Formats: sequence, C-alpha cells, structure tokens
Amino acid sequence: MRDVTIPDPNDRKKIMFYDTPKRHAQLKIRCQHDGMNQSQFLRMVVTGYIEGDTNIIEFINDCKEKYSIQGKVRRSKISKLQQDGQKLSEKFALKDDEIESIFDILENDI
Repeated sequence: MRDVTIPDPNDRKKIMFYDTPKRHAQLKIRCQHDGMNQSQFLRMVVTGYIEGDTNIIEFINDCKEKYSIQGKVRRSKISKLQQDGQKLSEKFALKDDEIESIFDILENDI
C-alpha cells in the first residue's frame, strides 16, 4: 500500500536531525505501537505546527518555557501577536461554511 503522506520525489526535501540511540528506539517503538512510521509521525507534527494546531502550539510554548528557549518577555510578545492575528482573522476572514453559504445563495439566484 502506498503511503499518501509521502511528497512527490521531484518536489521534496529531506529533514534530518540527531538524537540519542535510546530516544530513537523509543520513537520507533511508539510509532509502531500507534501503527505508523517515523516519517508519517513527523509529517503530522510538522503539519500541525505549520497550521497552528492549538495543542501543538501549547506544547511548543510549554517547552520554550521549560527549556528556556526564549525569554519570558519574547514569549509574551509572540503570544500577544498570535492572539491579535487570530482576532483579525476571525474579524475579516470567512469560514468554510460561510463561503459555502454564499455559493448556495448565488446558485439559488441564478
């Protein structure tokens, strides 16, 4: 069975990082337990991060604080900017169901 999460060979980049042998083995075991491979897992996490999944963003923010990756002031500014962006997005952007409703109205008028 073909893995649909794999990008086309002509349009992909390799992402690589290093970790300990123990953590690598733990990752392989967890992925196998959950019925996926490491690539599928990492692509899902990257997708969630890129798309701003609230669970992943919250986890990242917790890790930033726990491991002192950014200062408290910087994390606070980023959080405020994200909240402001979300408010603007909600204020001006149409949601998928709203767009569908517009198309339904237009279809009925034709």
